[in-house]
Amino acid sequence: MAHLKLHIPGPIEVSNKTFEAFRTPMIGHRSQDFKNLYDSIMPNLQALLFTNRLVYLGTASAWGIMEGALRNLVSKGVLNCMKGAFSDKWHDVSKRCGKYAESLQVEWGSPILPEQIDERLATGKFDAITMVHNETSTGVMSPLYEIAKLKEKYPDVMFIVDSVTSMTGVKIEFDKLGIDLLLAGSQKAFALPPGFSIFTASQAALERAASINDRGYYFDLIEFQKNAEKSMTPSTPSIGHIYALKSKLEDFMEEGLSQRFDRHANLSKMTRDWATKQGFTIFPEAGYESKTLTCVNNGAKPGGREIEVAKLQGLMKERGILIDGGYGKLKGKTFRLSSMGDETQETMESLYALLDESLEQL
Repeated sequence: MAHLKLHIPGPIEVSNKTFEAFRTPMIGHRSQDFKNLYDSIMPNLQALLFTNRLVYLGTASAWGIMEGALRNLVSKGVLNCMKGAFSDKWHDVSKRCGKYAESLQVEWGSPILPEQIDERLATGKFDAITMVHNETSTGVMSPLYEIAKLKEKYPDVMFIVDSVTSMTGVKIEFDKLGIDLLLAGSQKAFALPPGFSIFTASQAALERAASINDRGYYFDLIEFQKNAEKSMTPSTPSIGHIYALKSKLEDFMEEGLSQRFDRHANLSKMTRDWATKQGFTIFPEAGYESKTLTCVNNGAKPGGREIEVAKLQGLMKERGILIDGGYGKLKGKTFRLSSMGDETQETMESLYALLDESLEQL
């Protein structure tokens, strides 16, 4: 089969170099070789997240860590900040885990703002909040730094942050933010195969977890911390992912983190500019657009261009490119273009040229 290049929001393209690292011969996961491997990536992981905390490696999609965070960190109640399909789903997961949960719901396309959270936390009903930094379904990025300032006012509330499509594409200073758990999956801006997670937790989070008896085992933060102190994981890890992660982190450092963050910001702006030039409008509220993917309106706003999104997808597929036709209730009403991971100005300009050709055929 011919390879379709992925410009969907995830999984995204994985380079040949990364695949070669992924297929490095196996080692024993309880061996000194494994400890050496874990030790070799820790400094770069800490640099990436701007933290002195240990960074944990989980063999699961990010949803495993998201559910585990609820089981580890919620005792009294959780406020789920909801602004799209994935943040909305976190509310459902909270209830399925038997937690007292309330929603802070905003219209899709709008960000979560600190004053909205402040108003709800002031009730005293919650000892945790969940928020998706960069909502993949809508292309909206909430102001994490402004929201994190609330931690000073509510030090006993656990701030749990999904950075699945922002980690490595946007500067996230874990220690400076003062949040309690930050997580991401491998298949987004890391540009790794799916099925792996990277996350870290504050000392306060570990103390909260230690006070909760039914936090489970596979995603037990205490087990992750104990094992990370010995350069180990609690259960058998995906060693191939860790070799690939090592290779990827080396790429990040060679490029330079500031340059990497700037590249992602520039490519997302280029994509928005392309969409506007083609007569489309952008789905997110102005000023809160994602820096790793672009959610383009399909005639949803007055004056915006409207097309048959499914036909555009088909024409792009004929040209060897897979794009997304909108997620959930936005299917057909938007389309999404990824610019994260290893994409460059040249690769994105190639994408725009093929999109232009396809649009002319509609």
